[in-house]
Amino acid sequence: MRRLLIALVAVCTSAVMPGTLKAAELPLWEAGAGAVVLDFPDYRGSDERHPLILPIPYLVYRGDFLKADRESIRGQLYKDDRLDLHVSVNGSIPVNSSDNSARRGMPDLDSTLEIGPNLTVMLLHTDTTHLNLRFPIRAVIATDLSHARDEGIVFAPQVNVDFYDRFPGPGWNFGLAAGPLFANKRYHNYFYGVAPQFATPERPAYEASSGYAGMQWIAALSKRYPSYWVGGFVRADTLSGAVFDASPLVRQKDSMSFGIAASWIFSRSSKRVHADE
Repeated sequence: MRRLLIALVAVCTSAVMPGTLKAAELPLWEAGAGAVVLDFPDYRGSDERHPLILPIPYLVYRGDFLKADRESIRGQLYKDDRLDLHVSVNGSIPVNSSDNSARRGMPDLDSTLEIGPNLTVMLLHTDTTHLNLRFPIRAVIATDLSHARDEGIVFAPQVNVDFYDRFPGPGWNFGLAAGPLFANKRYHNYFYGVAPQFATPERPAYEASSGYAGMQWIAALSKRYPSYWVGGFVRADTLSGAVFDASPLVRQKDSMSFGIAASWIFSRSSKRVHADE
């Protein structure tokens, strides 16, 4: 069950890949399977990494309200030529504290599920380029599937630009995104707080506050073939200036993350709808 949860959250990590949207007549749904290779720190600020190779489902549904694709799972609330308001989902993988030297002796970090509204404002829209601003705010739920806890709120505004059929060649989609992160006290203490009972001489007690949580820069590249899809991303993180950067659990302020995925599409709906892809 725990490995299944990791796999499901791995799908959510595809939400960090900037989406590329181009109107077309497409199947209502598509299904497939593939694999993802992920290499990133245990958590933002950790100096330890545990690369993962995981099977992933490829599920796309292009309904009027519910939409699920490689970018995210979301419920469409409103959309016109300039504004797009939808419910979006993100998440993170669990961390076994016994496998992380900074957290050893502390409770494990459960997977988190983030859900909330995301407002996208389109600034530029051409056949080959989209430029937009994104304003997602999400409630965070930590869970190991046997229990769930409220762990705060995150806000991650981004500027996002997508190019299609330009680099590195026809059929390829290339995206760039960047923006600051903000969260409340509960969320920051979930990852970076040290309660007095878990303090040691090397890990003093620490209580984080709400506010700025650093910056992220993301680059993603993908291509859809008739029967399969390939994609990858690189993400740079910095915690310099974050309100919790003095936490003893922050061992590294700058880090890089990587991901490569491929999916074979083996089934699709005969019904076609006008949708963005």
